[in-house]
Amino acid sequence: MSSPDPQVHEPDDAENRPEHGDSAPGVRQPRNHAGRRRNSPVIAVTGAASGVGAALVRRLAASDEVKQVVAIDERRGDCAAAQWHVLDVRDPAIADKLRGSDVVVHLALDLDLETDPAARTAYNVRGTQTVLTAAAAAGVHRVVLCTSAMVYGALPDNDLPLSEDSELRATAEATGVGDLLEIERLGRRAPRAHPGLNVTVVRPAVLVGGTDTALTRYFESPRLLVVAGSRPTWQFCHVEDLVSALEYAALEKAEGELAVGCEGWLEQDEVEELSGIRRMELPSAVALGAAARLHRIGLTPSPAGDLAYTMHPWVVSVSRLHAAGWRPRWTNEEVLAELLQEVAGRHTVAGRRLGRKDATAAGAAGATVALLGAAAVVRRARRRRGI
Repeated sequence: MSSPDPQVHEPDDAENRPEHGDSAPGVRQPRNHAGRRRNSPVIAVTGAASGVGAALVRRLAASDEVKQVVAIDERRGDCAAAQWHVLDVRDPAIADKLRGSDVVVHLALDLDLETDPAARTAYNVRGTQTVLTAAAAAGVHRVVLCTSAMVYGALPDNDLPLSEDSELRATAEATGVGDLLEIERLGRRAPRAHPGLNVTVVRPAVLVGGTDTALTRYFESPRLLVVAGSRPTWQFCHVEDLVSALEYAALEKAEGELAVGCEGWLEQDEVEELSGIRRMELPSAVALGAAARLHRIGLTPSPAGDLAYTMHPWVVSVSRLHAAGWRPRWTNEEVLAELLQEVAGRHTVAGRRLGRKDATAAGAAGATVALLGAAAVVRRARRRRGI
């Protein structure tokens, strides 16, 4: 998912605006010179210049089921086949850029761990509000939102797997989850406020493939932190599988709330065996208390709520996509292997990236103790100052 990257606005090419073709139902349409059916949809993608958005734009642009791809971001991407509009998704002028589109896939989200939380929420919520309103005003009939399976919440009594209709029991205590819950709320309200607008939500499991999240950083640690008494379960989603699921949603092959991920899940013991990384087990009170203190004093970017997703199950069923004919190309074991390759050489403790010298000097347990000790020193200093 792309993060905002402000750039100077560029002029649009008004002469290249796509037009709709009309056809009789049930009639196979002749193709135009590019090999696309005349009644194929025009699909707009926000957050199109990087990450998942860029991958989706490339996939849609290569599909003969899509008439035109409209790419929107704050900078121009590298897919020359798309029609680019350079602007901030919070700009109401986006309604003009969406005119003529059939579907909008909204991927302009900032979920960067290092972004100021208030600024992140302002961008994510305002951007989604603007896109939904603009899509309705432009005559778009479907908006696809991408959130995360984290919205179900990680709880010890969760079913394995959770059905797509399961109650959303997450709280706003984990990084970005409050934003995702609000985005989903906006998505549920939009069809009531704008009759005729369909909103489909895609919820990936732990996303891997050029991503940086609290959950991928978990595997950058010299030891895998395990909270005593917890039962972690791991289900991954490769970016390539997410992109193919978003394509299904954009082409109206599936709709509603769609969970996406690999088949099944891995238990913590399996993860440790496959990764070769040993665990470091801590009592719940110690782990959660330390995580909360370290985040509060700014030593780590991840709030204590992120730990729940490494403690309790939140595995999801992908039955709706299965019913539509979609299948993941990646297995959990394959995605974990790719993740371990991506994070090789990185060093993270308690969600905080360490430099190579820090990691080498401190070691696994030593680095954790150092962070906990730093938190204690800060607390003592604050008490002495009466803060």
